[in-house]
Parts: sequence; structure tokens; C-alpha cells
Amino acid sequence: MSYHIPFVNFSGDWPVARTMYPSAAFYRLALQSPAKTPSIPSGVKLWVDAGTDGLDNWPFENNENFRTYFGRFSNVDRIAHPAFQARPDKSTVASFVDSILNAMLERVTSPEWISVPQLPYVDGVERNKINKMLADSTQRWKAAAHYRGKLILPVILTNQRQLNKKTERNSKIALAAACLDISGADGVWVVDSSLNDQDAKENFESKRFPGVIRFHQELNAALPQGKITVAGPYWGLNLILWGRGIASFPAIGVGKTSRYRVPGGMLKQGVTRIAIPPLRRLVTWKPDLRSWLSSAQQTLARNDPSFTDFSSLIKQFHFLRDEETARLQIGKFYGEWLKRLEVTVPQSRSLALYQDFSASYVLGKSLPDIPSETGPTRSPSRIAEQFMGNCL
Repeated sequence: MSYHIPFVNFSGDWPVARTMYPSAAFYRLALQSPAKTPSIPSGVKLWVDAGTDGLDNWPFENNENFRTYFGRFSNVDRIAHPAFQARPDKSTVASFVDSILNAMLERVTSPEWISVPQLPYVDGVERNKINKMLADSTQRWKAAAHYRGKLILPVILTNQRQLNKKTERNSKIALAAACLDISGADGVWVVDSSLNDQDAKENFESKRFPGVIRFHQELNAALPQGKITVAGPYWGLNLILWGRGIASFPAIGVGKTSRYRVPGGMLKQGVTRIAIPPLRRLVTWKPDLRSWLSSAQQTLARNDPSFTDFSSLIKQFHFLRDEETARLQIGKFYGEWLKRLEVTVPQSRSLALYQDFSASYVLGKSLPDIPSETGPTRSPSRIAEQFMGNCL
């Protein structure tokens, strides 16, 4: 059985998702993307999300496409206004929810899952009322629209202060549990939108990753048994949460990054990154990376599987400077990694991940620093090390 859920945010993501993850459990489509998405094959299970969290970036001064997209929905300017969020009224919220959820069913016929419209969580309680009201309006819409699929409640966290300490976690977990109950949702999707787990920050291993893990564990304890839980997208933490049985499904990114970004913000010019399979990490493509790949290969015996991986990277190197080629290379590695983990019995997945990251850590310790990276990420072993410590 497949468990992974690729996140398709733009029309260009769909070919990568279908090519590299053909057996995905679900494909999550952002509502603004399906109109430009090629015809969807029969039998493909879809989760549609309206991107309501993007109202964090309203009025989208640097993103005309999102301003046009959200401008179609009733009362969006009021829903996005902080004063209204603190003191919302039911009729305005209901009109917005009806318009945005009806648009989902007009765009995608009978999706298996639909996201409950929610705004990202802030440190205070300013959005508690409106998120509960959005949840209530969604439950009413589902009954009126006779929608027979499942509702998924987004829990979009925005900084580590909401995760690292139990007191702060408690308030957000209480809100999520209340919104799930009010909406009648069948599950939750949880992501820390501020976390790029491919960074190598000092507190990731000891505080940041454990904070995310504990949030999921404590939220699970607050929810009725059997609820769906989706974690991510991240690069490795999503797999750890799933491998440890804390989340039902790992969400994965198929765009230029493995992290989740709240939609509608200013798009930044990204760098081209490629996967180093033996190290289970990404690195930035730069011309001087090729000599490092050759040096790394020379430390390995020819019968070592990693020798073949490095040989393949060296042969492809100049082609991988192309962003789309690099995305496919990342997807190919990640898809194969997922397949190996998915066929592992559930009780052994966390151990399998630990062994994967341990092998990458040991190999990385024997290699020179990576010239295309900066700071702690220059260490080939650092990314595997911080994941390894949280697998079990």
C-alpha cells in the first residue's frame, strides 16, 4: 500500500508528481492549479485545498495571480482583515465558505478529500473565533452540498514558539481539536510552515524536531481514535513521523523545495538543488560540486553501492544544472526511497529509517566538506545526524 501524498501547487508540478510518484495514496491539488492541470487519469485519488491559509499574504501585492484567484470569492477582503478575524460574524463567514467550497466541486469532480478552510495559527488567540466559525460553516456546507468525501482540517503552524514548549503546544492543540469537532472533519493535516528541515540549525536535533514530534503525539491523544493524520511536507521529518506511526501519511513536496510555504507570498528565485542519494540529502548545484563528487567517489570501493550513485551523478552533472532535470532526479531518488520504506512492515519502519540515516551519517563523516553549501550544511553528515537522532 502507498501512503505518500505529493503536493501539487502549480501546473508544472503535476507531470513531476505523476511521473515520479505514480502510485501515490492521494495527490493534493491546490485549487488554483487544477484549471491548468492536464486531464487527470481515472482512478487517481485527489485531495483539494483552496489555499485559504494564503490570506495571510492578502492583498497579494507581489502576486497578481493570487489576487485574481481570491478576488472571486465572497467577502474575501473582510475574511482577510485582522479586525474582522478577531470579531467575525456567521453570515459573512458562511458566504465565503460556500463560495470557495462550491468552487472546489466545480473545478474537480468528486474529490476524495477536501480541506476545511482555515487560517494559519498565530501566537495569540486572535484567529481562534474565525477558525472555529470557518469550521462550523464547512460542516453546514457539507450537509447542504451532500458532499460524501472526507474533510481534512489544516493545522498550519507559523513558528517554533508554537511547538517547542508544552504550554504553547497545549493552546494550539486545543484549538485544532475544537475545530475538528465543530467541522466534523475526518482528519488533520499538520505542518510547521517555518521549518526547512534541510537546514542544519543548532537546536533542530534537540529541540525543534522533538517539538514537532511531541505536537503530533499530543494532538493524536486529543483526537478521537482513527482520525487521519497527515504530516508535512518536509524532507525527512515527515518520514520519521510516519515511520514511527505518529502520522498516517507523509506529505511530500514536488516543487523547488521540500518544505511547505504559505501560498500567495512573493516568489523568490530559487537555486537548483540535486539529491545525493547515499547521504539522503540535497545540495546546491554549482560548478565546483563536480570535483567534490569525484573526490567523494575516490574514497569508496568499486563494489560499494554508493560508488555507483556517485558515478551516476558525475555522468549527469552538467545536465543537472537544468532546474527541471534536477527536480526529476530528486523525485526519482525520493520515490525509490519511499517504495523501500512502504514495503517495510510498519513495526520496522522507524528502525529502517534510523539505519538509512546512520549509514548516511557514517559515510558523510568520511567525506570532505561540500563546497556548494554554507555553514553547518557544508558537513556531509550533518543533515543525516539530526534526523538519525529522532527516528526511534
